[in-house]
Amino acid sequence: MNYSHKILIDLPLADTVSKMDSLENLKKWQEGLVEATVISGKFGEEGAKTCLKYDFGSRKMTLIETILKTNMPHELVASYTTKGVYNEQHNRFRATKDGKTIWESDSTFKFEGLGMKLVGLLFPKSFEKQSLKYMKAFKAFAENGTTA
Repeated sequence: MNYSHKILIDLPLADTVSKMDSLENLKKWQEGLVEATVISGKFGEEGAKTCLKYDFGSRKMTLIETILKTNMPHELVASYTTKGVYNEQHNRFRATKDGKTIWESDSTFKFEGLGMKLVGLLFPKSFEKQSLKYMKAFKAFAENGTTA
């Protein structure tokens, strides 16, 4: 499954990226995130791995983020793995002429096992909605300091 989203952030590129490239800020815009721990490398650098633990009430989830490629402030490619799901996100950031930032994100999901393949087949829009929700939450946090 593949999809793309784009959002305009009313901040200069450098400010946008500095707010995004912060382990401490993740909980401020990622609803449900209860713990983020670097398990190898340095956060945000190529090859770094971070364990992300989420609590959505009745549903708990642990993801491992791996930075596959970084060319910040313009590009960040990361993978997110959990049981039966592999997600790769290719994020691009570019400055507009009027001092804002365009964030484009392409997501690719791969599912393993019958159960997760069915989830991906039956509920593909839920993955898209969640990605866009986090992008909008980051925008609100970056622009206004609003937290999740």
